[in-house]
Amino acid sequence: MRASCLHTHTNFCDGKGDVESFCQAAYKKGLSAIGFSAHAPIAKKTGLKTDWHLADERLDEYIDAVKAARSRWAGKLPVYLGLEVDYIKGLTSPADKDFQSLGLDYIIGSVHYIFPPKGGEPFTVDAPAEEFEGDIRRHFPGNGEAAAEAYWDAVEGMISAGGFDILGHLDLIRKNNPHNEYFDTQGSRYRRRIRLIAPLAALSGAVIEINTGGLNRGKTADPYPSLELLRLLRERQAPVTITADAHEPSHLDGYYGLARATLLQAGYTETVEFEGSWKTVAISR
Repeated sequence: MRASCLHTHTNFCDGKGDVESFCQAAYKKGLSAIGFSAHAPIAKKTGLKTDWHLADERLDEYIDAVKAARSRWAGKLPVYLGLEVDYIKGLTSPADKDFQSLGLDYIIGSVHYIFPPKGGEPFTVDAPAEEFEGDIRRHFPGNGEAAAEAYWDAVEGMISAGGFDILGHLDLIRKNNPHNEYFDTQGSRYRRRIRLIAPLAALSGAVIEINTGGLNRGKTADPYPSLELLRLLRERQAPVTITADAHEPSHLDGYYGLARATLLQAGYTETVEFEGSWKTVAISR
C-alpha cells in the first residue's frame, strides 16, 4: 500500500536533519509523499520559552525551505507544507488567523501543554519522564488522574475551536504513563473520557493520525491512539492516516507495519493519504 509521512520535524525545530535530508530519505524509502510540520512558533504569542518550537523569526525561512524542496523534487516526490500547531487555551490555537493565513497544505492540531489547576504557566505532558513526574507532584499534588482530566479538557477545547486538518497524537498523555504510574488507562474515569472524546474527534471533520513517534523514540510500546480508542473511532467511521512523527530521517515509515496491524485489529480496512486532497487506500495485510 502507499505510505507517506505528513508529521515530520527537521532542525528548524526539534528534529535532526534538514529538509533535504528528509526528502532524500523519503525518496529512498519509496514513500508516496512527505509533509513537513514544524512545531509552530509560540514565543511571541504565549511568552513561553522553549527549545523545541520553530523560532518566530524563522517562520518565513522554514516556509521558503519547504517550498524550495517542493520545486527540487517535483515529479519525483510530492512535498507538502504544514505546521503542527499547539492548542493552549487563551494563548494559541490552530484556528488562529495568523496560522490560517499562511497558505499551508495542512495543519496538525496537537495538545502538548496543560495548565496547573491553581493557575500559572502551562507545562508539557511529553517532557522527559523525570520532569513530568516533578510537574505532576508540584502542580497536581501527585494526582495523575487530575492531570489526565486536564489533558482531555484541553483536547476537547481544541476540537471545539477547530482550525486543524489532522488531529495529532490524540492520547499523548499516555507517553509518560507506560505502566499506569499516574493514572489507570483501564479505570472508569479514564475510559469515560476516551468514550467522550471519540465522537467529538469523529465529528470534527479532521483526519486522525496513527502516530508511531513514541515507538520510533523508544517511549511507547504501541502507536497513538490506543487500540481501545481506535476501536471507538472506528465505530464512528473517523478517517485515519499513518504518520511517523519523524524527528530524524531514519524514523520515516518506522513501525508502519505495526500501525497497520493495530488498525486492522481495531476494525479498520482503509486509511487516507494526502495527495493534495485526501484519497482512500486499502490497508494491506
